[in-house]
Amino acid sequence: MFTGIVEELGTVAAVVDQGDAVRLTVRAATVLEDTRLGDSIAVNGCCLTVTTLDVDCFTADVMQETLDKTSLRGVAPGDRVNLERAATLQTRLGGHLVQGHVDDTAEILDRAPSEHWEVVTISLPEALAPFLVDKGSITVDGVSLTVVEAGHDRFTVSLIPETLTRTTLGSRAPGERVNLEVDVIAKHVLKYTENLVRHLTGGTP
Repeated sequence: MFTGIVEELGTVAAVVDQGDAVRLTVRAATVLEDTRLGDSIAVNGCCLTVTTLDVDCFTADVMQETLDKTSLRGVAPGDRVNLERAATLQTRLGGHLVQGHVDDTAEILDRAPSEHWEVVTISLPEALAPFLVDKGSITVDGVSLTVVEAGHDRFTVSLIPETLTRTTLGSRAPGERVNLEVDVIAKHVLKYTENLVRHLTGGTP
C-alpha cells in the first residue's frame, strides 16, 4: 500500500528484456535508505518487488501482465521515474490510499500553464469513468492528485510547482502515456452497490 506522495525521482539505469518479462534497474537514493530484498517500491505507480539491491540502485522484475497494462513497457535507460516506498503504520497519509495496481494507461491531452499552477488534461478510459468525480482522488504515474473536473472521456488536474518539480508530471508532454489507478474505495462502493441492486432486483443492475 502507498500514499501517492512521490519521495524522489529515480533514473532508469538498465532494462533487460527476458522475453516474457523485463528486469528493470533503477538508480535512486532516498528510497534505498531502509529498503531490503522483497520490499515493495512503486515505480510510476506500479508496485514492484525489489529483487536485488546495490549502493545506489535496485532491480525489480516486471512481468508480462504489467508490461501489457502499464507505461513501464516503454521505459528506457535514462528515463526519470517516480518512486515511493510502501507505507507503514507510522507513515503520514498525505495523499490517499494507493495500491500500486495500475488500472489502465491514458494520454496527456493538453497542458495549460498559469502563474502559480498548471492545468493538465488527461484522457479517461471508458471503463474508469464511473470511478471519477469532481474533487475525488486519482493516481497518475504514482502521484496522488485531486480531480478538478471529471468528464466522460477525460479529466483535469491542477499541478502545483512542488508536483511539477518533484515528479515526472512536470515534463510529460501531450501524447505521452501515463499510468492511472482509480480510488480503491470507489471501486468497492460501486461493486457493493451493484451487488446490492442485483440482490434486490434478482437481475442485472
